Amino acid sequence: MFSGAHVILYTPDAEADRAFLKDVVGFDHVDAGGGWLIFKLPPSEIAVHPTEDEPKHEVYLMCEVVAATLTALEDRGAEISRPITDQGWGLLAAVRLPSGTELPLYEPRHPTAHASSP
Repeated sequence: MFSGAHVILYTPDAEADRAFLKDVVGFDHVDAGGGWLIFKLPPSEIAVHPTEDEPKHEVYLMCEVVAATLTALEDRGAEISRPITDQGWGLLAAVRLPSGTELPLYEPRHPTAHASSP
């Protein structure tokens, strides 16, 4: 029924953040026209969490080894905005996009849907 998911990051400096995703993170991409880049993401999954606050959406990039990923990104010029912390469900960290927006990364310690067979 569905062929994929499309994630949108709203940011105060979209051009700089697109360059970061292309040049630092290294995501493959297509040009949808006029330099509007759309990036290929790794396999993904969606979770639904309860909240008593306003509903919201979050995007996390999952890593097999978050420490190695942070080292590689830092070597390419990324700023680590949150060092690794153990959340129980996984190891969580974040890098800062050029716009100042944080992009969380985590190494899951729970079963992942994207790695499971149907």
